[in-house]
Amino acid sequence: MQSDRISSVRSFAPRVMTLAVAVSVAGLVAACAVGPDYKRPAAEIPASYKEAAPGWKVAQPADQQDRGAWWTVYQDPQLDALEEKLNAANQTVAQFAAAYRQARALVGEARAAYFPTVGLSAGGTRSGSGVSSSAVAASGSSRSGVHNSYNVQLDASWEPDLWGSVGRSVNAQKAGQQSAAADLANARLSAQATLAQTYFALRSLDSNQKLLDETVAAYQRSLQLTQNQYAAGVAARSDVIQAQTQLQSAQAAAIDNGVQRAQDEHAIAVLVGEPASTFFIPPMPLTATPPAVPAQMPSALLERRPDIASAERKAAAANEQIGIAIAAFFPSLTLSASGGFQSSLFSQLLTAPSRFWTVGPQLAATLFDAGLRRAQTEAARAAYDQNVATYRQTVLTAFQDVEDNLASQRILEQEIVVQQQAVESARQALAIVTNEYKAGTVGFVNVLTAQTTAFTAEQKLQTIAGQRMVSSVGLVKALGGGWDVTQMNRETGDVAAPAPLPASSTSSATPVARSDAPQT
Repeated sequence: MQSDRISSVRSFAPRVMTLAVAVSVAGLVAACAVGPDYKRPAAEIPASYKEAAPGWKVAQPADQQDRGAWWTVYQDPQLDALEEKLNAANQTVAQFAAAYRQARALVGEARAAYFPTVGLSAGGTRSGSGVSSSAVAASGSSRSGVHNSYNVQLDASWEPDLWGSVGRSVNAQKAGQQSAAADLANARLSAQATLAQTYFALRSLDSNQKLLDETVAAYQRSLQLTQNQYAAGVAARSDVIQAQTQLQSAQAAAIDNGVQRAQDEHAIAVLVGEPASTFFIPPMPLTATPPAVPAQMPSALLERRPDIASAERKAAAANEQIGIAIAAFFPSLTLSASGGFQSSLFSQLLTAPSRFWTVGPQLAATLFDAGLRRAQTEAARAAYDQNVATYRQTVLTAFQDVEDNLASQRILEQEIVVQQQAVESARQALAIVTNEYKAGTVGFVNVLTAQTTAFTAEQKLQTIAGQRMVSSVGLVKALGGGWDVTQMNRETGDVAAPAPLPASSTSSATPVARSDAPQT
């Protein structure tokens, strides 16, 4: 018995040594990852914003702090409450949150390929031949036509990452997870900005409604004046009809204003995840003015915009796919082992004579595939080039977005000053013409013209004020809100940021802000 065990050990030792050598070789070769290493694609970055208004300067360090709930700079409690509802119940954001969880699970799925697969199986079979038991007895054979077989087996297999394919798959999925995190942040920022812009558009309509109601009241007084003048015999019947027409037109405009307001209110209901039928925002005229929004240097925009970060991470994932495609050109090594017990008698299943085992490596390589792997590699390279182009286009669009909103803020700020002067002039002209009409020195048509001019000027002023608030939110969104890539890295569990900017395009300057910018 002792000699049998020694013989068994001696016969097993060479196999174990062979497996150990194969594992060691596999570990050494695994360091040889094939394919290109990723570098962030170069993108043209301007030195400064062209449309920045005069007076902008390098901000103090406190201006760089994470603004988080950026909408609080508008100091509107109603807006704050709506944004909180959006963060909790917006269904578009919920979709991207689910996509992020899926991307996070795919990272774990890819990492599983680093480890061996171990399985346990057990079974029993009972089989028989076509020979009857009487025939067996008549022939004098001791063999039975029925056979039993029982087995318990443990299997293990492992494919070492010889050419870095598994490592690149993990890196690709991690980049996909980071991209999904940035997509989630971008969806949340877009929804928040859309809510704020729609909210201020609604408040602008409330201001317009207030102006229309005041205009209707003024036109009613004007109608009463013409009726008195007509009764006194100093005005024509046509003056009364013209005054009445103007009043009715203003009343119709006041009613029509409610259509757009209702639509904006319904849009906000959808954004905050509530049915439009039960949602209501009390009317309140717009009184807010755009706060000074700190802006970063153009180079910092690449770290502050989630859509740019997402596009860059997609390019990184596509780069890893090239390495995966190239690794298919090289042979794969699979290390497998199995062992267990097998017996025709269940009572003898877990005994030494019933045991069995197998162990050994297997090397496999594709010799001919009619150009399949080459085509897959070219497709991976093309996909990478496509993602690089998308990244660069996203960067260009981001700078356009910032410049558009900077120009809008600068021009509207100048326009509102002039329009306020126009409103004052129109009010003075209306007062003078009204007094002249009362004195009988001018006709009512002059009053109508002055009233129309004054109303148009005030309505234009309200419109510009609303546009400034909407543009202000657009600028905050264009600058990334309160987001930066460190948040993406925290969410994905990565300490290091994505590939750093090239030295030629990295700026050490602090963000740029207006000289009167608050520290938000």
